[in-house]
Amino acid sequence: MADDSNMNATPESGPDLTFERVFASPSIDGPSPRQAKLSPDGRYLTLLRNRDDDRERYDLWAFDRESGAWRLLVDSEKLGSGRELSEDEKMQRERARIGSLKGIVSYEWTADGQGILVPLDGDLYLAGLDGTATRLTDTEESELNPALSSKSGYVSFVRDRQLWVGQVGEDAQPITPKEADTIRWGEAEFVAQEEMGRLTGYWWNPDDSRIAVQRTDESPVGIVTRAAIGATGTKVYDQRYPVAGSANAIVELFVMDPDGGNRVKVDLTSSQDPELYDAADPNDFYLARVDWAPDGRLFVQRQNREQTVLDLIEVDPATGESSVLYVESAASPDYWINLSDNYKFLKDGSFLWWSELDGYGHLYRSFQGLRYRAGDTADPALVGTYLPIIPTTRQLTTGAWVVTKLVGVDQQAGRVFFTATTEQDPLEQHVYSTALDGSGKPTRLTEPGFTHSASMDKGAKTLLITRSSHDQPAQSYLADADGKRLAWVEQNALGADHPYAPYLASHRPAQFGTIKAADGMTDLHYKIVTPAMAPGKKYPVFYHHYSGPGPQIVTRGWDGALQQAVVDKGYIWFELDNRGSANRGVAFEQPLYRAMGSVEVDDQRAGAEFLKTLPYVDGDKIALYGWSYGGYMTLKQLQADPGLYAAGISGAPVTKWELYDTHYTERYMGDPNTVPEAYQAASALPDAAKMTDPLLLIHGMADDNVVFENSSALIAQLQEANVPFEMMLYPGYTHRVSGENISPHLWNTIFRFLESHGVTPPE
Repeated sequence: MADDSNMNATPESGPDLTFERVFASPSIDGPSPRQAKLSPDGRYLTLLRNRDDDRERYDLWAFDRESGAWRLLVDSEKLGSGRELSEDEKMQRERARIGSLKGIVSYEWTADGQGILVPLDGDLYLAGLDGTATRLTDTEESELNPALSSKSGYVSFVRDRQLWVGQVGEDAQPITPKEADTIRWGEAEFVAQEEMGRLTGYWWNPDDSRIAVQRTDESPVGIVTRAAIGATGTKVYDQRYPVAGSANAIVELFVMDPDGGNRVKVDLTSSQDPELYDAADPNDFYLARVDWAPDGRLFVQRQNREQTVLDLIEVDPATGESSVLYVESAASPDYWINLSDNYKFLKDGSFLWWSELDGYGHLYRSFQGLRYRAGDTADPALVGTYLPIIPTTRQLTTGAWVVTKLVGVDQQAGRVFFTATTEQDPLEQHVYSTALDGSGKPTRLTEPGFTHSASMDKGAKTLLITRSSHDQPAQSYLADADGKRLAWVEQNALGADHPYAPYLASHRPAQFGTIKAADGMTDLHYKIVTPAMAPGKKYPVFYHHYSGPGPQIVTRGWDGALQQAVVDKGYIWFELDNRGSANRGVAFEQPLYRAMGSVEVDDQRAGAEFLKTLPYVDGDKIALYGWSYGGYMTLKQLQADPGLYAAGISGAPVTKWELYDTHYTERYMGDPNTVPEAYQAASALPDAAKMTDPLLLIHGMADDNVVFENSSALIAQLQEANVPFEMMLYPGYTHRVSGENISPHLWNTIFRFLESHGVTPPE
C-alpha cells in the first residue's frame, strides 16, 4: 500500500499550471536533447537540441570534449528550405513517433569523423565541423531512409520507391528497377515500421562492397480508403493496410553491388519447417531483422506468421543460399515471440542474444547453432516442438528481472553493458555491466532513486546516461565504463531559471504501492499523485491507463508536467499496470493471449475498487482516460461495469480488432479466420449499448494507424441504440493529436466534459 503521510497538505503558493503552459515553448520539462552520439574518435558529442522559442524544432549541436565548449553546427531554420515533406516521409515519421517534430530529426557521422550527413526538409546535406554544409540533393521528392555506407564511401536513400546510391559528393543513381506502384525497394513495409521496430529496408556490409536490399510487393495487401478529413477539404488515400487475418505484403531480400550489379536473391523459404510455416504460402512470413556481422557474414531473423518461432538464418552474400543457424520457440505454448534489438554479432564469430526462454528477458552468448525436436523423454507438453539448444551457450544474466536494452559490448575488455529492471523494484531501470564470459554477477553503475536509459560509443568505452525521477526532469551525462560521471550533457537542474521553477512550490510528490490483481495473487504496481487536500474532503480521480501489451506506464521516472496540471486542477492522478504490460516477465504478459479486453478490465476494476477504499477519494467521481489501446479499454471498462466509473474519455480507440493490423493483432489474438470467437469477445462493438456512463469519444480524422472507421463504427452503434455520448474530432490530425494549440484544446475539452457531468473537485 502507499505511504499516506504526504496525502494531506496545506496548498502552497504559486501559480496553477495550465494546459496552455504545459504545451508552450520553452518546454516546461527543460531541454530534451535527442539522438546523442559520440564521434568515431570520441572527441565530439553531438545531439539534436530543441529551441527555446519552438520546442518541436531541433538543431544540431556539438560538444568538444577537449575544450569543453558547445557550438551550434547546423541551424535548421537557416539551412532548411521549408519545403513540405512528401506523404511517404510524413507517414514514416508517424511510424517513428516523431511526426510532430520539425527541423533536423536524424543525422549520421561519417566513418572518418570529419563530417555529418544531415537530412533536412526532404533533402540531404553534408555538414562539416567548421559549421559549413554542402547540399547533396535538391528535389521536390523526399530522400527517404538516408544513410552513409559503412566506410562512408557512398550515400544512399530511397526516392520514388527505388534505392539510389552515389559516391559522397557526386550525383546518386537508382540501382533498383522502377516497377509497378505496388513495388517498393529499400523501404520497410507498413507492419515492420509500425509494429516490428524496423524502420529501414536496406543494409550496407562492413566494407562498402555489397548492400542487402528489401523488395516489397504490396499488391496482395487490402486497401483501406482513408478519408483524411482536413479543415479546408478532404484528401482520399488508398492505403495498403493489412488488417488481421488478411494478406501481408510479399517481402523479398536481394544482395547487390553499390551500382546494382551482381544482384542475387536471398533464399528465405527453402529452409522453412513445413510444420511451423505455411507450406501453401511460403512467402507468408515476417522479415524481422537483417544484419551484417563484422566478418562480412549476412544474417536474417525470420518470424512465422503466428510469431511463435524466430529463425536466425545465415546467408551466403555471393549466392543467396541460406541455412538456419538457430530456432527459438515461444517461451510457453500460449505465448508469442517479442522481437528485440538486443543482440550483437561479435568479432570472434559468437553473438549475443536476448531471450525470454527462462521466463524473463535475459542475455545469452552463443557460439554455435543447433536445434532438435523434443522426443518422448522430454516434458510431454513439449513433445513434437522445436527447442533451442546450443551446448556452448552461456546465460549472462538471470533472475526475476528483465534486461531492457543491450547498451554496448567492450570486446577487448570482455564487458557487456545493459539496462535492466531490478528484482526488488521493477519501476526503476539501471545501467549494469557484466563479464562477457559469463563469470561473476552484474555490477550496477547508476545510483538508486532514478530510472535510467543509456547508449555508448562503438568501442563501449564511454556511456551516455539519461536519468530522471518523479521530482527531477531528465538529465543526461557522460560517464566512463565504471559509471563515473565525466561531464554533464544536460544537467537540467531545477534552479530559479528553469521553466518549471514557478510551479515547484505546488509540485506534488508521487506515491507508489501495490494491490493484488483480480487473481488475488499477482502484485500490480500503481502510482497516485494527490493535490494539496483539505482534511475531511474527498477528491475526484483522473484514472489514466493504457492497459495493453507493451508499454510500462508506472515507473519512478519523470512523467512530464501534464499530470501536475491535472493535479493543480484539484484531481487525483492515478495509474496502474495490469497483467499484460511489459517488464514483468512472461507469466505477467501471458494472460492477454487470445483474450484482449478481459484480464485488463478485471485488473483495472481492482484499481477502481482500491481507490474507493481511500478516505480522501470521492468514489462517485472516478473518471477513466485512455488513448489508443487505452481508448479501447475505456470502452470495455464502461461496458463491463456500468456505474463503477463516473465518466470515460476514449481517445482513438480500436473498437474491432479485425480492423487493426496483422503483426500486432495476430501476435496476441491469433488469426480471426480460425479463432473468430476470440475476436468477437474482444470487440468493443457488440456491448456498446451497455455503456450508461458519460462518454467522450476523441479521434483524429486522418488517423492512418487506428483508422477512423473504428470510431465511426462505434458512433453508428451508439446512435442506432439511442445511447447518448459526446465526441470531439480533429480534422487533419492522425493518431497523434498534439501541438502547441491543439493539445490545450484537447485537454480543456476533456475537463469541460468532466465538469459538465459533475466530476469536479470539492468546493
